[in-house]
Amino acid sequence: FQRCVGMDALNSLHSTTFEMDEKHGTKHHKRLLEFIRMVQHENLVIGGAMTDVKGDRSKGPAEQEDPDLFLRIVDRDDKGVYISGAKAHQTGCINSHWMIVMPAIRLTEADKDYAVVDAIPVDAPGITYIYGRQSCDTRSMEPGDMDQGNSQFSGQEAMVIFDRAFIPNELIFMDGEYEFASMLIERFTCYHRRSYVCKTGVGDVLIGAAASIADYNGVPNVSHIKDKLVEMTHLNESIYGTGIASSYQSQKMKSGVWQNDEMLANVCK
Repeated sequence: FQRCVGMDALNSLHSTTFEMDEKHGTKHHKRLLEFIRMVQHENLVIGGAMTDVKGDRSKGPAEQEDPDLFLRIVDRDDKGVYISGAKAHQTGCINSHWMIVMPAIRLTEADKDYAVVDAIPVDAPGITYIYGRQSCDTRSMEPGDMDQGNSQFSGQEAMVIFDRAFIPNELIFMDGEYEFASMLIERFTCYHRRSYVCKTGVGDVLIGAAASIADYNGVPNVSHIKDKLVEMTHLNESIYGTGIASSYQSQKMKSGVWQNDEMLANVCK
């Protein structure tokens, strides 16, 4: 569950850190490769934490009245950095082993403290989770205690609060290189929007269930029901097709990974 976000983060960081090192002479790419080796060897689930709580949308991170509305570096020593802030709408963080924390918007030189990417264990000191549901999930406001599937282990998300959480140097993959924030975000979203091809598996189940209900009620040949099933299938296969096409149209990056087609990824989403 929810491996997609972490894998999208690793793929987008692979090319971004390579080009970052190329410009600045840093060692972010080498650190990332070491982290990936550990993740693969131990078969770890990685959550991706990108969405900041943002505050006043007309202002950048450094202009906010509360500086913690965007995640930032608040202190550092010779061993690493300390980060504070929050990440919202984290659907996979509770059941992940690690999180990769990334900026969420284009940054300027004034936002250098907010230009941070790092990996951190989900149970690291300084992290607090406010557990809840996705904002569009209204079941918590409905009467009764029935839920989809197991009522104790169903859909969820969390607000993640970081209060001087420590990141060692070897787990830092961006440290002040603000001009690469937008590159990382664009590449991440390109991968992630293509990954919505997975929803077509759910779509297949829904279409099959709808067709079965029509059979049970003796109306599989009623025109408006057939039209709805055709429309559902058309939408589902369009999502699948654009996702596969986005991958097929990938281009090789300097680091050696392949970046999928942006336009088709957005159509898939």
